[in-house]
Amino acid sequence: MTSIIVGIALVIGSLFALSAALGLLRFKDVYMRMHAASKAGTLGSGLLLLALALHAGEMDVATRAIAGVCFFLLTAPVSAHLLARAAYIVGYKPCDMTVRDALADAQDGKKQ
Repeated sequence: MTSIIVGIALVIGSLFALSAALGLLRFKDVYMRMHAASKAGTLGSGLLLLALALHAGEMDVATRAIAGVCFFLLTAPVSAHLLARAAYIVGYKPCDMTVRDALADAQDGKKQ
């Protein structure tokens, strides 16, 4: 039963990692690409690490794998947010598909 769960987690994690890679190639601007990499990449890596923890069956490997998952969950969203904010401040504007520019709205509110 464990090998079936590990196999399912590996396949799903690999699909999320693949969707992150495809998002990096196909999305139009840096913000969409960063979103794909941070969300799908984190989920894919987390599932792959959890599959490793289940497959190893040893407590020290499982502890390190769970620590890696926690590290990904804590650092990826924060780093993506900081990179997106820095890109916006430097001058990378969102693509024309963007409906609402919240940072521009916030800066306009500060000017008034």
